[in-house]
Amino acid sequence: MGKKVGSTGRFGARYGRGVKVVVEKIERKQRMSYVCPSCKRKSLKRRSAGIWVCSKCKAKFAGGAYSPTTELIVME
Repeated sequence: MGKKVGSTGRFGARYGRGVKVVVEKIERKQRMSYVCPSCKRKSLKRRSAGIWVCSKCKAKFAGGAYSPTTELIVME
């Protein structure tokens, strides 16, 4: 049987399911590979919060904390 807690298993029985679902979603998003805007290959990885580095062309970018680009939120 597969594991269902994923990276949030380190929290054990603490914090509740809702919080762990949100944390799992964020961590999965930040650990993905993204397309490098410089060389157009899927090799852009997060180095630290807001710092993104391409493993192919070694380009370094500043971006969002969890993904290379941030979403625009329009307040009406």
